[in-house]
Amino acid sequence: MQPRSAEERRAELVQLYREAESCARCPLSKTRTRVVFGAGNADADLMFVGEAPGMHEDQQGLPFVGRAGQLLNKLLEEIGLSREEVFIANVLQSRPPGNRDPQPDEIDACKPFLHRKVELIEPKVLCTLGNFSTKLLTRSQRGITSVHGKPQVHELGGRLLRVYPLFHPAAALRSTNTLEDLRADFARLPALLEEPPPVPIGAVATVVAVAAAQPAEPTPPTLFD
Repeated sequence: MQPRSAEERRAELVQLYREAESCARCPLSKTRTRVVFGAGNADADLMFVGEAPGMHEDQQGLPFVGRAGQLLNKLLEEIGLSREEVFIANVLQSRPPGNRDPQPDEIDACKPFLHRKVELIEPKVLCTLGNFSTKLLTRSQRGITSVHGKPQVHELGGRLLRVYPLFHPAAALRSTNTLEDLRADFARLPALLEEPPPVPIGAVATVVAVAAAQPAEPTPPTLFD
């Protein structure tokens, strides 16, 4: 399969947005004001995935526009990035009533959209914000407290990429210690973005095996005692 250009991927992302606008896969389609698909640079190296839209997001149709979003913007600025350079989405595209936790059937309904976004944007690093996105995209039940700030490599959207779990900005608004941890984890992002793409473990094993099978170079004669 030929790699698609940024323009082709952007066009497919627009088509996916149109599909999401009319999505009725779960009951949240009946209670939402607007679909919150995601926003930002469609060719971003850095992608963030939160939990679900809140009241402000539901009204505006944009992710992270409330207080948590303002903190996210500030943290990006502190590492020399702007919101326009990244892509921000959520596990759910519709607001749960009363901002309750996402339900399993709602997550399952939105999951194909999220995986498709990752496939089309092709980020180098994907930051999961909080427990729900971390558990979904790392396919693990380990909570954010034990895994935050520790990069992982996972196959998402048909390719390997680094997943970087972070505390949700909303949690950092409630706890000074959490904010300090989140800021420290953010500070490592520029270096993480500079790392080369992850290589499949099998490919590394093959290279090592081939190298081990090569005949040893003959020892050169000693020219000087």
